[in-house]
Amino acid sequence: MELWIFATIAAAFFQNLRFMLQKVLSATRLTPVGATWSRFVYSTPIILTALAITFGTFEVPVPKVGDRFWIAGLIGGICQILATICVVALFKARNFAVGIALKKTETIQSVFLGLIILNEPVGWAAFALILIGVLGVIALSDSAAQSGAFTDRIFNRASGLGLLSGLLFAGSAIAYRATSLSVLSDDPLLRAGVTLGFVVTAQASIMFIWLLLRDPHEIIRVLQTWRTGVWVGITSMGGSYMWFVAFTLQNAAYVKALGQVELIFSILASFIFFKERISKNEFIGMALISASVLGLILIL
Repeated sequence: MELWIFATIAAAFFQNLRFMLQKVLSATRLTPVGATWSRFVYSTPIILTALAITFGTFEVPVPKVGDRFWIAGLIGGICQILATICVVALFKARNFAVGIALKKTETIQSVFLGLIILNEPVGWAAFALILIGVLGVIALSDSAAQSGAFTDRIFNRASGLGLLSGLLFAGSAIAYRATSLSVLSDDPLLRAGVTLGFVVTAQASIMFIWLLLRDPHEIIRVLQTWRTGVWVGITSMGGSYMWFVAFTLQNAAYVKALGQVELIFSILASFIFFKERISKNEFIGMALISASVLGLILIL
Protein backbone atom coordinates (compact mmCIF):
# COMPACT_ATOMS: atom_id res chain seq x y z
CA MET A 1 0.00 0.00 0.00
CA GLU A 2 1.37 3.41 -0.96
CA LEU A 3 2.07 5.82 1.89
CA TRP A 4 -0.49 8.39 0.74
CA ILE A 5 -3.27 5.76 0.86
CA PHE A 6 -2.38 4.73 4.43
CA ALA A 7 -2.08 8.40 5.47
CA THR A 8 -5.48 9.28 3.98
CA ILE A 9 -7.32 6.41 5.69
CA ALA A 10 -5.63 7.25 9.01
CA ALA A 11 -6.52 10.94 8.57
CA ALA A 12 -10.17 10.07 7.91
CA PHE A 13 -10.28 7.90 11.03
CA PHE A 14 -8.74 10.58 13.27
CA GLN A 15 -10.97 13.26 11.76
CA ASN A 16 -14.07 11.21 12.45
CA LEU A 17 -13.05 10.81 16.11
CA ARG A 18 -12.43 14.53 16.36
CA PHE A 19 -15.83 15.44 14.89
CA MET A 20 -17.46 13.01 17.33
CA LEU A 21 -15.84 14.84 20.24
CA GLN A 22 -16.77 18.24 18.80
CA LYS A 23 -20.38 17.13 18.40
CA VAL A 24 -20.42 16.22 22.10
CA LEU A 25 -18.89 19.58 23.03
CA SER A 26 -21.30 21.60 20.86
CA ALA A 27 -24.28 19.69 22.26
CA THR A 28 -23.34 20.54 25.84
CA ARG A 29 -21.59 23.81 26.67
CA LEU A 30 -19.84 25.27 23.63
CA THR A 31 -20.94 27.23 20.58
CA PRO A 32 -19.84 26.01 17.12
CA VAL A 33 -17.05 28.62 17.20
CA GLY A 34 -15.86 27.48 20.63
CA ALA A 35 -15.96 23.80 19.63
CA THR A 36 -13.93 24.69 16.53
CA TRP A 37 -11.31 26.66 18.49
CA SER A 38 -10.87 23.73 20.89
CA ARG A 39 -9.30 21.63 18.11
CA PHE A 40 -6.66 24.26 17.40
CA VAL A 41 -5.85 25.52 20.89
CA TYR A 42 -5.24 22.01 22.25
CA SER A 43 -3.36 20.67 19.22
CA THR A 44 -0.95 23.62 18.84
CA PRO A 45 1.24 22.83 21.90
CA ILE A 46 1.51 19.19 20.82
CA ILE A 47 2.72 19.84 17.29
CA LEU A 48 5.06 22.69 18.35
CA THR A 49 6.62 20.42 21.00
CA ALA A 50 7.09 17.68 18.38
CA LEU A 51 8.77 20.15 16.01
CA ALA A 52 11.00 21.49 18.80
CA ILE A 53 12.16 17.95 19.58
CA THR A 54 12.71 17.24 15.88
CA PHE A 55 14.81 20.34 15.28
CA GLY A 56 16.45 20.50 18.70
CA THR A 57 17.02 17.00 20.05
CA PHE A 58 17.47 15.21 16.72
CA GLU A 59 19.21 18.23 15.13
CA VAL A 60 17.20 18.04 11.91
CA PRO A 61 17.89 21.20 9.85
CA VAL A 62 14.98 23.64 9.66
CA PRO A 63 13.92 23.68 5.99
CA LYS A 64 13.49 26.88 4.04
CA VAL A 65 10.08 27.74 2.61
CA GLY A 66 8.98 29.30 -0.67
CA ASP A 67 7.23 32.64 -1.08
CA ARG A 68 3.70 31.22 -1.29
CA PHE A 69 4.06 29.16 1.90
CA TRP A 70 2.75 31.90 4.18
CA ILE A 71 -0.18 33.18 2.11
CA ALA A 72 -1.30 29.69 1.00
CA GLY A 73 -1.11 28.46 4.59
CA LEU A 74 -3.19 31.38 5.88
CA ILE A 75 -5.82 30.93 3.15
CA GLY A 76 -6.05 27.21 3.87
CA GLY A 77 -6.23 27.81 7.61
CA ILE A 78 -9.04 30.37 7.37
CA CYS A 79 -11.01 28.15 4.97
CA GLN A 80 -10.66 25.24 7.40
CA ILE A 81 -11.82 27.35 10.36
CA LEU A 82 -14.98 28.44 8.54
CA ALA A 83 -15.61 24.94 7.20
CA THR A 84 -15.35 23.38 10.66
CA ILE A 85 -17.76 25.94 12.12
CA CYS A 86 -20.26 25.05 9.38
CA VAL A 87 -19.97 21.32 10.11
CA VAL A 88 -20.33 21.73 13.89
CA ALA A 89 -23.38 23.96 13.33
CA LEU A 90 -24.73 21.33 10.93
CA PHE A 91 -24.62 18.69 13.68
CA LYS A 92 -27.34 20.65 15.49
CA ALA A 93 -29.69 20.26 12.50
CA ARG A 94 -28.96 16.74 11.23
CA ASN A 95 -27.54 13.52 12.65
CA PHE A 96 -23.82 12.87 12.78
CA ALA A 97 -23.57 10.64 9.70
CA VAL A 98 -25.58 12.96 7.45
CA GLY A 99 -23.56 15.95 8.66
CA ILE A 100 -20.34 14.24 7.61
CA ALA A 101 -21.95 13.12 4.33
CA LEU A 102 -22.96 16.63 3.37
CA LYS A 103 -19.47 17.97 3.96
CA LYS A 104 -18.11 15.28 1.64
CA THR A 105 -19.20 17.26 -1.42
CA GLU A 106 -15.67 18.63 -1.01
CA THR A 107 -14.43 15.74 -3.15
CA ILE A 108 -15.95 16.85 -6.43
CA GLN A 109 -15.21 20.47 -5.57
CA SER A 110 -11.55 19.55 -5.01
CA VAL A 111 -11.42 18.28 -8.60
CA PHE A 112 -12.48 21.59 -10.11
CA LEU A 113 -10.42 23.71 -7.70
CA GLY A 114 -7.39 21.53 -8.44
CA LEU A 115 -7.91 21.99 -12.17
CA ILE A 116 -8.34 25.75 -11.86
CA ILE A 117 -5.71 26.59 -9.22
CA LEU A 118 -3.02 23.89 -9.47
CA ASN A 119 -3.66 22.72 -13.05
CA GLU A 120 -3.80 19.10 -11.87
CA PRO A 121 -5.93 17.07 -14.34
CA VAL A 122 -7.92 14.02 -13.27
CA GLY A 123 -8.35 11.02 -15.56
CA TRP A 124 -11.82 10.14 -16.88
CA ALA A 125 -11.94 6.82 -15.00
CA ALA A 126 -11.07 8.51 -11.71
CA PHE A 127 -13.56 11.30 -12.44
CA ALA A 128 -16.34 8.73 -13.03
CA LEU A 129 -15.54 7.02 -9.73
CA ILE A 130 -15.59 10.36 -7.94
CA LEU A 131 -19.05 11.02 -9.39
CA ILE A 132 -20.22 7.64 -8.06
CA GLY A 133 -19.00 8.75 -4.67
CA VAL A 134 -20.93 12.01 -4.99
CA LEU A 135 -24.11 10.04 -5.80
CA GLY A 136 -23.51 8.19 -2.57
CA VAL A 137 -23.28 11.53 -0.76
CA ILE A 138 -26.62 12.60 -2.26
CA ALA A 139 -28.24 9.34 -1.16
CA LEU A 140 -26.96 9.91 2.36
CA SER A 141 -28.16 13.52 2.33
CA ASP A 142 -31.80 12.60 1.57
CA SER A 143 -33.10 11.79 5.03
CA ALA A 144 -36.19 9.63 5.25
CA ALA A 145 -37.05 11.43 8.48
CA GLN A 146 -37.80 14.60 6.53
CA SER A 147 -41.09 15.09 4.72
CA GLY A 148 -41.81 17.00 1.53
CA ALA A 149 -40.49 16.98 -1.99
CA PHE A 150 -37.04 15.61 -2.80
CA THR A 151 -35.73 19.09 -3.63
CA ASP A 152 -36.97 20.42 -0.29
CA ARG A 153 -35.20 17.63 1.57
CA ILE A 154 -31.95 18.24 -0.28
CA PHE A 155 -31.90 22.04 -0.58
CA ASN A 156 -32.33 23.49 2.91
CA ARG A 157 -30.28 25.26 5.59
CA ALA A 158 -28.55 22.05 6.62
CA SER A 159 -27.66 21.25 3.01
CA GLY A 160 -26.43 24.80 2.53
CA LEU A 161 -24.10 24.48 5.52
CA GLY A 162 -22.89 21.13 4.21
CA LEU A 163 -22.22 22.42 0.69
CA LEU A 164 -20.48 25.53 2.03
CA SER A 165 -18.32 23.42 4.33
CA GLY A 166 -17.48 21.17 1.38
CA LEU A 167 -16.40 24.15 -0.73
CA LEU A 168 -14.31 25.55 2.11
CA PHE A 169 -12.70 22.19 2.89
CA ALA A 170 -11.93 21.76 -0.82
CA GLY A 171 -10.29 25.19 -0.84
CA SER A 172 -8.26 24.36 2.25
CA ALA A 173 -7.11 21.07 0.68
CA ILE A 174 -5.80 22.86 -2.41
CA ALA A 175 -4.17 25.58 -0.31
CA TYR A 176 -2.54 23.04 2.02
CA ARG A 177 -1.08 21.10 -0.89
CA ALA A 178 0.39 24.35 -2.24
CA THR A 179 1.72 25.18 1.25
CA SER A 180 3.32 21.79 1.79
CA LEU A 181 4.93 21.82 -1.67
CA SER A 182 6.47 25.21 -0.77
CA VAL A 183 8.55 23.62 2.01
CA LEU A 184 12.00 23.05 0.49
CA SER A 185 12.65 19.52 1.69
CA ASP A 186 12.65 16.05 0.13
CA ASP A 187 11.14 14.50 3.27
CA PRO A 188 7.33 14.47 2.96
CA LEU A 189 6.90 13.85 6.70
CA LEU A 190 9.01 16.90 7.57
CA ARG A 191 7.18 19.05 5.03
CA ALA A 192 3.86 17.97 6.52
CA GLY A 193 5.04 18.72 10.06
CA VAL A 194 6.31 22.22 9.21
CA THR A 195 3.10 23.02 7.36
CA LEU A 196 0.95 21.76 10.23
CA GLY A 197 2.96 23.71 12.80
CA PHE A 198 2.47 27.03 11.00
CA VAL A 199 -1.18 26.47 10.12
CA VAL A 200 -2.48 25.37 13.54
CA THR A 201 -0.56 28.15 15.30
CA ALA A 202 -2.11 30.71 12.96
CA GLN A 203 -5.58 29.18 13.38
CA ALA A 204 -5.39 29.12 17.17
CA SER A 205 -4.18 32.74 17.23
CA ILE A 206 -6.80 34.04 14.77
CA MET A 207 -9.66 32.40 16.62
CA PHE A 208 -8.35 33.53 20.02
CA ILE A 209 -8.37 37.16 18.86
CA TRP A 210 -11.87 36.72 17.39
CA LEU A 211 -13.25 35.21 20.60
CA LEU A 212 -11.48 37.78 22.76
CA LEU A 213 -13.22 40.56 20.85
CA ARG A 214 -16.62 38.91 20.31
CA ASP A 215 -17.21 36.34 23.07
CA PRO A 216 -14.49 36.26 25.77
CA HIS A 217 -16.60 34.04 28.03
CA GLU A 218 -16.39 31.28 25.41
CA ILE A 219 -12.60 31.19 25.92
CA ILE A 220 -13.19 30.31 29.57
CA ARG A 221 -15.75 27.65 28.65
CA VAL A 222 -13.33 26.04 26.18
CA LEU A 223 -10.61 25.90 28.84
CA GLN A 224 -13.07 24.45 31.36
CA THR A 225 -13.82 21.54 29.00
CA TRP A 226 -10.14 20.61 28.80
CA ARG A 227 -10.73 16.92 29.59
CA THR A 228 -12.55 16.48 26.29
CA GLY A 229 -10.68 19.30 24.58
CA VAL A 230 -7.30 17.62 24.98
CA TRP A 231 -8.58 14.61 23.06
CA VAL A 232 -9.99 16.93 20.41
CA GLY A 233 -6.49 18.38 20.09
CA ILE A 234 -4.78 14.98 19.89
CA THR A 235 -7.14 13.60 17.25
CA SER A 236 -7.01 16.90 15.36
CA MET A 237 -3.21 16.83 15.26
CA GLY A 238 -3.14 13.21 14.13
CA GLY A 239 -5.72 13.81 11.42
CA SER A 240 -4.21 17.05 10.16
CA TYR A 241 -0.69 15.61 10.05
CA MET A 242 -1.86 12.62 8.02
CA TRP A 243 -3.83 14.87 5.65
CA PHE A 244 -0.73 16.99 5.05
CA VAL A 245 1.37 13.89 4.38
CA ALA A 246 -1.21 12.71 1.85
CA PHE A 247 -1.50 16.13 0.18
CA THR A 248 2.29 16.28 -0.13
CA LEU A 249 2.41 12.94 -1.94
CA GLN A 250 -0.73 12.95 -4.10
CA ASN A 251 -3.22 15.06 -6.08
CA ALA A 252 -5.72 16.69 -3.67
CA ALA A 253 -8.72 15.33 -5.60
CA TYR A 254 -7.54 11.71 -5.23
CA VAL A 255 -6.79 12.24 -1.54
CA LYS A 256 -10.24 13.67 -0.87
CA ALA A 257 -11.90 10.94 -2.91
CA LEU A 258 -10.25 8.19 -0.88
CA GLY A 259 -10.99 10.23 2.24
CA GLN A 260 -14.69 9.48 1.70
CA VAL A 261 -14.02 6.31 3.70
CA GLU A 262 -14.70 8.67 6.63
CA LEU A 263 -18.38 8.28 5.77
CA ILE A 264 -18.29 4.63 6.72
CA PHE A 265 -16.64 5.54 10.02
CA SER A 266 -19.31 8.19 10.62
CA ILE A 267 -22.19 5.78 9.95
CA LEU A 268 -20.73 3.36 12.50
CA ALA A 269 -20.24 6.18 15.02
CA SER A 270 -23.77 7.44 14.46
CA PHE A 271 -25.22 3.98 15.04
CA ILE A 272 -22.98 2.73 17.87
CA PHE A 273 -22.19 5.85 19.91
CA PHE A 274 -25.00 8.32 19.19
CA LYS A 275 -27.75 5.66 18.82
CA GLU A 276 -29.04 7.33 15.65
CA ARG A 277 -31.05 5.31 13.12
CA ILE A 278 -29.54 4.36 9.77
CA SER A 279 -31.97 4.59 6.87
CA LYS A 280 -32.14 2.68 3.59
CA ASN A 281 -30.73 5.69 1.76
CA GLU A 282 -27.75 5.74 4.09
CA PHE A 283 -26.98 2.10 3.38
CA ILE A 284 -27.21 2.79 -0.38
CA GLY A 285 -24.90 5.75 0.09
CA MET A 286 -22.40 3.61 1.97
CA ALA A 287 -22.37 1.08 -0.89
CA LEU A 288 -21.76 3.79 -3.51
CA ILE A 289 -19.03 5.39 -1.42
CA SER A 290 -17.35 2.02 -0.90
CA ALA A 291 -17.42 1.33 -4.65
CA SER A 292 -15.91 4.76 -5.33
CA VAL A 293 -13.11 4.31 -2.80
CA LEU A 294 -12.22 0.76 -3.84
CA GLY A 295 -12.26 1.71 -7.52
CA LEU A 296 -9.90 4.62 -6.95
CA ILE A 297 -7.48 2.44 -5.00
CA LEU A 298 -7.43 -0.12 -7.83
CA ILE A 299 -6.76 2.35 -10.65
CA LEU A 300 -4.25 4.61 -8.89
